[in-house]
Amino acid sequence: MGIFSRFFGRKEDFFTDEQKAQLVQAIQSAERRTSGEVRVFIESRCSYLDAVDRAREVFTELEMQQTDLRNATLVYVAVKDRQAAVFGDAGIHEKVGAAYWEQTIAGMLQEFRSEHLADGICVGITRLGEALQSYFPYDSDTDKNELPDDIVFGK
Repeated sequence: MGIFSRFFGRKEDFFTDEQKAQLVQAIQSAERRTSGEVRVFIESRCSYLDAVDRAREVFTELEMQQTDLRNATLVYVAVKDRQAAVFGDAGIHEKVGAAYWEQTIAGMLQEFRSEHLADGICVGITRLGEALQSYFPYDSDTDKNELPDDIVFGK
């Protein structure tokens, strides 16, 4: 049984409580070193052929483009459809470019193939945090948590 076939239940069944805590901890750890923001969106199915298009839509729905420095990033996973994407706002995208997003997804997919969904997402979060730290370092005088750190579950 593959990783994705085990997660056909309700959204709460995608992860154990420990895995949810692991994901939130990864988000908070990544954001501690940067003014950038990281969010995770999980759903069963992607309503688009291209997960990047869906990630862009979710990014907008979550109003992630509202950050001061346009440095928010989104990890998107459609579990049943086996699709994933990483999407970044204009501020970070102009710094890292398209190849960076592709490399981040490749690292995540490597973990997914080993049936480590939560670990794969953490790989993506960590990479995003590293890029954000390089280009948008943490400043204790001005930093604020502009977006929630929780995992967002879709349908």
